[in-house]
Amino acid sequence: MKTTYETLTDSARYISDAINSDSPVIAIVLGSGLGDFAERAEGKIVIPYKDIPHFPVSTVKGHRGVLVYGRVSDVPVLMMQGRFHFYEGYSMDEVAYPVRVFARLGIKKLFLSNAAGCINKDWNVGDLMLIKDHIKLVMDSPSRSLDDDAIGPRFFDMSDAYSKSARSMVKEIAKAQGLALREGVYMFFSGPNFETPAEINAARILGADAAGMSTVPEAIAASQMGMETLGISLMTNMAAGILEKKLDHKEVLEEGEKAKERFSSLLEGIIKRWSEFSD
Repeated sequence: MKTTYETLTDSARYISDAINSDSPVIAIVLGSGLGDFAERAEGKIVIPYKDIPHFPVSTVKGHRGVLVYGRVSDVPVLMMQGRFHFYEGYSMDEVAYPVRVFARLGIKKLFLSNAAGCINKDWNVGDLMLIKDHIKLVMDSPSRSLDDDAIGPRFFDMSDAYSKSARSMVKEIAKAQGLALREGVYMFFSGPNFETPAEINAARILGADAAGMSTVPEAIAASQMGMETLGISLMTNMAAGILEKKLDHKEVLEEGEKAKERFSSLLEGIIKRWSEFSD
């Protein structure tokens, strides 16, 4: 399926009718092992992806495949429990489709989370990283062949893809909570295989601190549609070649469970502040 203004309108209308409530202020994508945050929402309305016109369906273990509307810190939010990935066989366009729907709903703020492999040797498994920028050497793009001014400009700026002013706000919140928060660069790999030690070494030379298989297509689509974006990565494992051990997706889910309280506390603080925040 190719994204058009009409398909986005169909999907947005279905979601709007289903929640029949205040317009969401923030859209949140919950990555591997972090989906339980959605259970904190009050007045929950759950919408399976399969029921939303034109939506893909998540196939990854640990991704529940539902959209959750509710209020967190009394702020109306829309949350994805599970996202879509290029490695699942979806096009970049399809991977980024939900973010475009959120923008069509009128949501201006997007929070992206993910589980990532830690490239920075000075960091540790379990660290949270505020994304300040990304690297994508995969040639395809969610905006390739998409030329519709109703969706967004064909040529658009990415110099502040992860809002610098909003990141300053997040660092203040983390400091107030006594939470250690790293800040660094996320590098996108297509997956589904984990990266080789040589690829990780190359990523480090290029300036990456973390590696993963998501987030970047969504951030690109958000930039094209004028959304303010924040991203946080949970370091669930040291990337390939750093330790003498094999990588396993089970480890990703286990670290997500361990970080649940720290992540949830930070995200609740972000929601409360960001809903009132303007740079």
